[in-house]
Amino acid sequence: MNLLASMRYLVALDEHRHFGRAAQACHITQPALSNALRALEAEYGVVIARRGRTYAGLTHEGELVLATAQRMLRESEVLQQALRSEEGRPCGHLRMAAVPTAIPMLSRFAALLQQRHPGIVPAVLTMSSQELETGLETLSLDLALGYIERMHLRDVKLEAWPQSIEHYFLLRRAARPAADTLRIGQPIGWAEAALQPLCLLTPDMHNRSIVDQAFRSAGATVTPAIETNSVLTLVLGVVAGEVCSVLPGAMVAAVRSQRELEALPLVAPEVTTPIGFMTQQGVRPSRALEAALALLRAPQWQVQVEMHSGALAA
Repeated sequence: MNLLASMRYLVALDEHRHFGRAAQACHITQPALSNALRALEAEYGVVIARRGRTYAGLTHEGELVLATAQRMLRESEVLQQALRSEEGRPCGHLRMAAVPTAIPMLSRFAALLQQRHPGIVPAVLTMSSQELETGLETLSLDLALGYIERMHLRDVKLEAWPQSIEHYFLLRRAARPAADTLRIGQPIGWAEAALQPLCLLTPDMHNRSIVDQAFRSAGATVTPAIETNSVLTLVLGVVAGEVCSVLPGAMVAAVRSQRELEALPLVAPEVTTPIGFMTQQGVRPSRALEAALALLRAPQWQVQVEMHSGALAA
Protein backbone atom coordinates (compact mmCIF):
# COMPACT_ATOMS: atom_id res chain seq x y z
CA MET A 1 0.00 0.00 0.00
CA ASN A 2 1.23 3.47 -0.91
CA LEU A 3 0.33 5.26 2.32
CA LEU A 4 0.72 8.80 0.98
CA ALA A 5 -1.41 8.04 -2.08
CA SER A 6 -4.12 6.48 0.10
CA MET A 7 -4.10 9.55 2.32
CA ARG A 8 -4.51 11.70 -0.79
CA TYR A 9 -7.53 9.65 -1.84
CA LEU A 10 -9.07 10.09 1.61
CA VAL A 11 -8.64 13.87 1.44
CA ALA A 12 -10.22 13.89 -2.02
CA LEU A 13 -13.17 11.85 -0.75
CA ASP A 14 -13.75 14.33 2.07
CA GLU A 15 -13.56 17.23 -0.38
CA HIS A 16 -15.88 15.81 -3.04
CA ARG A 17 -18.20 13.80 -0.75
CA HIS A 18 -18.62 11.21 -3.48
CA PHE A 19 -16.56 8.13 -4.35
CA GLY A 20 -16.85 8.59 -8.12
CA ARG A 21 -16.00 12.29 -8.15
CA ALA A 22 -13.11 11.75 -5.73
CA ALA A 23 -11.71 9.00 -7.97
CA GLN A 24 -12.06 11.22 -11.02
CA ALA A 25 -10.23 14.07 -9.25
CA CYS A 26 -7.39 11.64 -8.39
CA HIS A 27 -7.29 10.26 -11.97
CA ILE A 28 -7.99 6.69 -10.86
CA THR A 29 -10.97 4.35 -11.10
CA GLN A 30 -13.59 4.21 -8.37
CA PRO A 31 -12.75 0.58 -7.48
CA ALA A 32 -9.08 1.56 -7.10
CA LEU A 33 -10.00 4.35 -4.71
CA SER A 34 -12.31 2.09 -2.70
CA ASN A 35 -9.63 -0.63 -2.46
CA ALA A 36 -7.04 1.93 -1.28
CA LEU A 37 -9.41 3.14 1.45
CA ARG A 38 -10.12 -0.44 2.56
CA ALA A 39 -6.38 -1.05 2.76
CA LEU A 40 -6.08 2.09 4.88
CA GLU A 41 -8.81 0.80 7.18
CA ALA A 42 -7.02 -2.54 7.48
CA GLU A 43 -3.75 -0.78 8.27
CA TYR A 44 -5.25 1.10 11.21
CA GLY A 45 -7.90 -1.43 12.20
CA VAL A 46 -10.80 1.04 12.07
CA VAL A 47 -13.71 1.90 9.80
CA ILE A 48 -12.92 5.21 8.10
CA ALA A 49 -15.82 5.81 5.70
CA ARG A 50 -19.50 5.13 6.22
CA ARG A 51 -20.77 3.24 3.21
CA GLY A 52 -24.27 2.77 1.93
CA ARG A 53 -25.70 3.19 -1.51
CA THR A 54 -23.87 6.52 -1.49
CA TYR A 55 -21.07 8.06 0.54
CA ALA A 56 -22.38 8.76 4.04
CA GLY A 57 -19.45 10.63 5.60
CA LEU A 58 -16.50 9.69 7.78
CA THR A 59 -16.62 7.95 11.13
CA HIS A 60 -15.10 9.58 14.22
CA GLU A 61 -11.99 7.49 13.65
CA GLY A 62 -12.05 8.50 10.00
CA GLU A 63 -11.99 12.17 10.96
CA LEU A 64 -8.85 11.52 13.03
CA VAL A 65 -7.18 9.77 10.10
CA LEU A 66 -8.26 12.62 7.80
CA ALA A 67 -6.62 15.24 10.03
CA THR A 68 -3.38 13.26 9.90
CA ALA A 69 -3.72 12.85 6.13
CA GLN A 70 -4.06 16.60 5.66
CA ARG A 71 -0.93 17.25 7.72
CA MET A 72 1.02 14.52 5.89
CA LEU A 73 0.17 15.89 2.46
CA ARG A 74 1.06 19.39 3.57
CA GLU A 75 4.44 18.26 4.99
CA SER A 76 5.13 16.25 1.85
CA GLU A 77 4.59 19.33 -0.33
CA VAL A 78 6.80 21.44 1.96
CA LEU A 79 9.55 18.82 1.72
CA GLN A 80 9.29 18.50 -2.06
CA GLN A 81 9.58 22.25 -2.50
CA ALA A 82 12.60 22.39 -0.18
CA LEU A 83 14.33 19.64 -2.20
CA ARG A 84 13.52 21.12 -5.61
CA SER A 85 14.17 24.79 -4.84
CA GLU A 86 17.54 26.46 -5.14
CA GLU A 87 18.73 29.36 -2.97
CA GLY A 88 16.76 32.44 -4.01
CA ARG A 89 14.77 30.45 -6.59
CA PRO A 90 11.72 28.88 -4.91
CA CYS A 91 9.54 26.54 -6.90
CA GLY A 92 6.36 24.60 -6.37
CA HIS A 93 2.60 25.04 -6.25
CA LEU A 94 0.84 27.62 -4.11
CA ARG A 95 -2.92 27.29 -3.55
CA MET A 96 -4.57 30.64 -2.92
CA ALA A 97 -8.21 31.66 -2.72
CA ALA A 98 -10.18 34.87 -2.31
CA VAL A 99 -13.76 35.87 -1.68
CA PRO A 100 -15.32 36.84 -5.05
CA THR A 101 -15.05 40.61 -4.64
CA ALA A 102 -11.32 40.35 -3.76
CA ILE A 103 -10.38 38.24 -6.80
CA PRO A 104 -8.94 41.23 -8.74
CA MET A 105 -6.48 41.88 -5.90
CA LEU A 106 -5.49 38.21 -5.62
CA SER A 107 -5.06 37.94 -9.40
CA ARG A 108 -2.66 40.90 -9.41
CA PHE A 109 -0.78 39.38 -6.50
CA ALA A 110 -0.46 36.00 -8.24
CA ALA A 111 0.80 37.63 -11.45
CA LEU A 112 3.40 39.68 -9.58
CA LEU A 113 4.52 36.64 -7.56
CA GLN A 114 4.93 34.50 -10.68
CA GLN A 115 6.86 37.32 -12.38
CA ARG A 116 9.24 37.50 -9.42
CA HIS A 117 9.57 33.73 -9.06
CA PRO A 118 8.91 31.87 -12.36
CA GLY A 119 9.32 28.53 -10.56
CA ILE A 120 6.19 29.12 -8.48
CA VAL A 121 2.87 28.01 -9.95
CA PRO A 122 0.05 29.89 -8.18
CA ALA A 123 -3.48 28.48 -8.20
CA VAL A 124 -6.05 31.27 -7.88
CA LEU A 125 -9.48 30.12 -6.66
CA THR A 126 -12.76 31.86 -5.87
CA MET A 127 -14.49 30.74 -2.67
CA SER A 128 -17.14 31.92 -0.25
CA SER A 129 -15.91 33.04 3.16
CA GLN A 130 -16.90 29.72 4.74
CA GLU A 131 -15.16 27.69 2.04
CA LEU A 132 -12.06 29.85 2.37
CA GLU A 133 -11.94 29.39 6.15
CA THR A 134 -12.44 25.63 5.79
CA GLY A 135 -9.60 25.50 3.26
CA LEU A 136 -7.24 27.18 5.70
CA GLU A 137 -8.38 24.88 8.51
CA THR A 138 -7.84 21.70 6.49
CA LEU A 139 -4.55 22.94 4.99
CA SER A 140 -5.91 22.61 1.46
CA LEU A 141 -5.16 26.33 1.03
CA ASP A 142 -1.81 27.99 1.63
CA LEU A 143 -2.99 31.58 1.56
CA ALA A 144 -6.41 33.22 1.55
CA LEU A 145 -7.66 36.75 0.93
CA GLY A 146 -10.87 37.70 2.67
CA TYR A 147 -12.64 39.37 5.56
CA ILE A 148 -10.26 39.36 8.52
CA GLU A 149 -13.11 40.42 10.82
CA ARG A 150 -14.34 36.80 10.56
CA MET A 151 -11.10 35.24 11.88
CA HIS A 152 -12.59 34.52 15.31
CA LEU A 153 -15.42 32.36 13.93
CA ARG A 154 -13.32 29.16 13.79
CA ASP A 155 -11.33 27.32 16.44
CA VAL A 156 -8.28 27.28 14.18
CA LYS A 157 -5.85 30.14 14.82
CA LEU A 158 -5.14 32.34 11.82
CA GLU A 159 -2.48 34.94 11.16
CA ALA A 160 -3.47 37.97 9.10
CA TRP A 161 -1.75 40.53 6.90
CA PRO A 162 -4.20 43.46 6.51
CA GLN A 163 -4.22 44.85 2.97
CA SER A 164 -6.86 47.53 2.56
CA ILE A 165 -10.00 49.06 3.98
CA GLU A 166 -12.66 48.58 1.35
CA HIS A 167 -15.18 51.29 0.51
CA TYR A 168 -18.33 50.62 -1.49
CA PHE A 169 -19.61 52.14 -4.71
CA LEU A 170 -22.82 52.10 -6.75
CA LEU A 171 -21.85 51.05 -10.26
CA ARG A 172 -24.19 52.22 -13.01
CA ARG A 173 -24.24 53.23 -16.66
CA ALA A 174 -23.16 56.83 -17.18
CA ALA A 175 -25.40 59.31 -18.96
CA ARG A 176 -22.62 59.59 -21.55
CA PRO A 177 -19.29 57.77 -21.85
CA ALA A 178 -16.25 59.40 -20.27
CA ALA A 179 -13.30 60.53 -22.36
CA ASP A 180 -10.87 57.92 -21.09
CA THR A 181 -11.77 55.77 -18.07
CA LEU A 182 -14.70 55.05 -15.78
CA ARG A 183 -15.64 58.19 -13.84
CA ILE A 184 -15.84 58.34 -10.04
CA GLY A 185 -18.93 60.49 -9.46
CA GLN A 186 -20.45 62.30 -6.53
CA PRO A 187 -21.40 60.33 -3.40
CA ILE A 188 -24.86 58.78 -3.15
CA GLY A 189 -26.71 57.61 -0.05
CA TRP A 190 -27.54 53.95 0.47
CA ALA A 191 -31.24 54.87 0.77
CA GLU A 192 -31.20 56.49 -2.67
CA ALA A 193 -29.24 53.59 -4.13
CA ALA A 194 -31.91 51.19 -2.82
CA LEU A 195 -34.39 52.74 -5.26
CA GLN A 196 -32.39 51.45 -8.24
CA PRO A 197 -32.80 47.99 -9.80
CA LEU A 198 -29.85 46.12 -8.35
CA CYS A 199 -27.73 43.13 -9.26
CA LEU A 200 -26.29 41.72 -6.01
CA LEU A 201 -24.44 38.65 -4.83
CA THR A 202 -26.51 35.77 -3.44
CA PRO A 203 -27.44 35.76 0.28
CA ASP A 204 -24.91 33.02 1.13
CA MET A 205 -22.05 35.42 0.35
CA HIS A 206 -20.61 37.47 3.21
CA ASN A 207 -20.41 40.53 0.96
CA ARG A 208 -24.19 40.37 0.57
CA SER A 209 -24.66 40.46 4.35
CA ILE A 210 -22.47 43.59 4.49
CA VAL A 211 -24.52 45.25 1.76
CA ASP A 212 -27.87 44.24 3.28
CA GLN A 213 -26.81 45.61 6.67
CA ALA A 214 -25.86 48.93 5.07
CA PHE A 215 -29.28 49.20 3.43
CA ARG A 216 -31.01 48.36 6.72
CA SER A 217 -28.94 51.01 8.53
CA ALA A 218 -30.17 53.53 5.95
CA GLY A 219 -33.78 52.44 6.59
CA ALA A 220 -34.11 50.80 3.18
CA THR A 221 -35.29 47.37 2.08
CA VAL A 222 -33.96 45.90 -1.16
CA THR A 223 -35.31 43.19 -3.43
CA PRO A 224 -32.61 42.56 -6.06
CA ALA A 225 -33.49 42.47 -9.72
CA ILE A 226 -30.71 39.90 -10.26
CA GLU A 227 -28.83 37.68 -7.82
CA THR A 228 -25.59 35.88 -8.68
CA ASN A 229 -22.55 34.23 -7.13
CA SER A 230 -20.37 35.55 -9.97
CA VAL A 231 -18.62 38.92 -9.76
CA LEU A 232 -18.39 38.93 -13.56
CA THR A 233 -22.18 38.87 -13.70
CA LEU A 234 -22.32 41.84 -11.32
CA VAL A 235 -20.36 43.90 -13.83
CA LEU A 236 -21.82 42.51 -17.07
CA GLY A 237 -25.33 42.98 -15.70
CA VAL A 238 -24.62 46.70 -15.50
CA VAL A 239 -22.83 46.83 -18.87
CA ALA A 240 -25.51 44.91 -20.78
CA GLY A 241 -28.70 45.75 -18.93
CA GLU A 242 -30.55 48.38 -16.99
CA VAL A 243 -29.41 47.38 -13.51
CA CYS A 244 -26.90 48.88 -11.07
CA SER A 245 -24.63 47.03 -8.66
CA VAL A 246 -22.81 47.58 -5.37
CA LEU A 247 -19.08 46.86 -5.58
CA PRO A 248 -16.01 47.42 -3.39
CA GLY A 249 -13.15 49.54 -4.65
CA ALA A 250 -11.06 46.56 -5.79
CA MET A 251 -13.81 45.49 -8.21
CA VAL A 252 -14.39 49.04 -9.46
CA ALA A 253 -10.65 49.38 -10.13
CA ALA A 254 -10.77 46.20 -12.22
CA VAL A 255 -13.31 47.74 -14.64
CA ARG A 256 -11.98 51.30 -14.88
CA SER A 257 -11.46 50.82 -18.63
CA GLN A 258 -15.25 50.71 -19.08
CA ARG A 259 -15.86 54.32 -20.16
CA GLU A 260 -19.63 53.86 -20.29
CA LEU A 261 -19.85 53.20 -16.56
CA GLU A 262 -19.58 55.41 -13.49
CA ALA A 263 -19.08 54.59 -9.82
CA LEU A 264 -20.62 56.65 -7.04
CA PRO A 265 -19.19 56.37 -3.50
CA LEU A 266 -21.88 55.09 -1.13
CA VAL A 267 -22.43 57.11 2.05
CA ALA A 268 -24.88 57.47 4.94
CA PRO A 269 -23.74 55.15 6.38
CA GLU A 270 -20.05 55.09 5.50
CA VAL A 271 -19.29 51.34 5.27
CA THR A 272 -15.70 50.15 5.46
CA THR A 273 -14.49 46.55 5.55
CA PRO A 274 -10.94 45.36 6.32
CA ILE A 275 -9.55 42.92 3.74
CA GLY A 276 -6.44 40.87 4.38
CA PHE A 277 -4.40 37.80 3.56
CA MET A 278 -4.60 34.92 6.05
CA THR A 279 -2.72 31.72 6.77
CA GLN A 280 -3.06 29.10 9.47
CA GLN A 281 -0.90 30.02 12.44
CA GLY A 282 1.94 27.71 13.47
CA VAL A 283 2.15 25.80 10.18
CA ARG A 284 5.61 25.42 8.64
CA PRO A 285 5.53 27.40 5.38
CA SER A 286 6.60 25.98 2.04
CA ARG A 287 9.24 27.76 -0.03
CA ALA A 288 6.47 29.14 -2.26
CA LEU A 289 4.51 30.46 0.71
CA GLU A 290 7.66 32.06 2.17
CA ALA A 291 8.13 33.91 -1.13
CA ALA A 292 4.49 35.01 -1.13
CA LEU A 293 4.71 36.35 2.43
CA ALA A 294 7.87 38.25 1.51
CA LEU A 295 6.05 39.84 -1.44
CA LEU A 296 3.21 40.93 0.84
CA ARG A 297 5.68 43.11 2.74
CA ALA A 298 7.38 44.50 -0.38
CA PRO A 299 6.83 48.18 -1.37
CA GLN A 300 6.13 47.04 -4.95
CA TRP A 301 3.03 45.20 -3.78
CA GLN A 302 1.90 47.94 -1.40
CA VAL A 303 1.83 50.38 -4.34
CA GLN A 304 -0.49 47.99 -6.20
CA VAL A 305 -2.84 47.78 -3.21
CA GLU A 306 -3.07 51.55 -2.87
CA MET A 307 -3.75 52.01 -6.60
CA HIS A 308 -6.39 49.33 -7.00
CA SER A 309 -8.48 49.16 -3.82
CA GLY A 310 -9.99 51.19 -1.01
CA ALA A 311 -11.66 54.55 -1.59
CA LEU A 312 -10.10 55.09 -5.08
CA ALA A 313 -9.04 58.49 -6.34
CA ALA A 314 -11.52 60.30 -8.56
